[in-house]
Amino acid sequence: MIRSYFGLKTNPFAPEAVSLLAHQQEIHDTLRVHCQQGGLCLLLGEPGCGKSAIKESLKDHDPKRLITPTVSRTLHTYFNILRILCEAFAIDFTGGAFKCEKRLIEEAFRLNQLGKMIVPIVDDAHLMEIESLRKLRLLLEDFPKNHNLILVGQPSLLQNISLSVHQDIKSRVTYSVVLPRLNPEQASEFILAQLDRAGLAHSTFSEEALALIIRSSEGLLRRIRNICLSALLEAVRDQTKKVDLKQVNRVLIQPHWRNQHDELVQN
Repeated sequence: MIRSYFGLKTNPFAPEAVSLLAHQQEIHDTLRVHCQQGGLCLLLGEPGCGKSAIKESLKDHDPKRLITPTVSRTLHTYFNILRILCEAFAIDFTGGAFKCEKRLIEEAFRLNQLGKMIVPIVDDAHLMEIESLRKLRLLLEDFPKNHNLILVGQPSLLQNISLSVHQDIKSRVTYSVVLPRLNPEQASEFILAQLDRAGLAHSTFSEEALALIIRSSEGLLRRIRNICLSALLEAVRDQTKKVDLKQVNRVLIQPHWRNQHDELVQN
């Protein structure tokens, strides 16, 4: 609807087309170095802070050389996680856990001999049972030494593995980072860059509307995207090509935004 009304060829604020901001690119580049050296990396942050953008950039960076099997369904048992990994590696996952582990190790060495780097990514790793994570870590001990495991999750993951009983996991962490919220300048840069990518003028959002979006989003990329998209939809409803306070306020009075605002006021 937005694309048709504004005469665009691409969808504005599409997640798959989001370019990394400067601080995200720096984290991406650091992770790439660790992918060559091996180890265990933690990519942490609040929901909506931009972890997924970095994860997707790693997966798309060099798919012919950088193999990035991804586990997103972390609430599964260890055996089912093995099956997910086998599926990601495009190998047979029939049989028990031992057979799956054996096939994964063999495939890892085959890929290593072809000059490929293996970088398994576990998304929402804070939801994963710590014993499943420990078994996965032990499995990867038998992988070629230049592999790298990246755990993507919320900061509670670091708190969990910092317990003394989990030092066998934490002691293997070679790099960790907690993504910060965007400051107003970064948030404005993100919005304007997305307008440029879609072919929309910067004046599509009035200065007042832009300031309100930045303030209401509290520096979270996902909130910025959702508010901007909803405001553009409101502009389509009003048959106007300019997003102003009227459209943004109509978005922010919706219950899910209103509740967040009320919680902030109470705190």
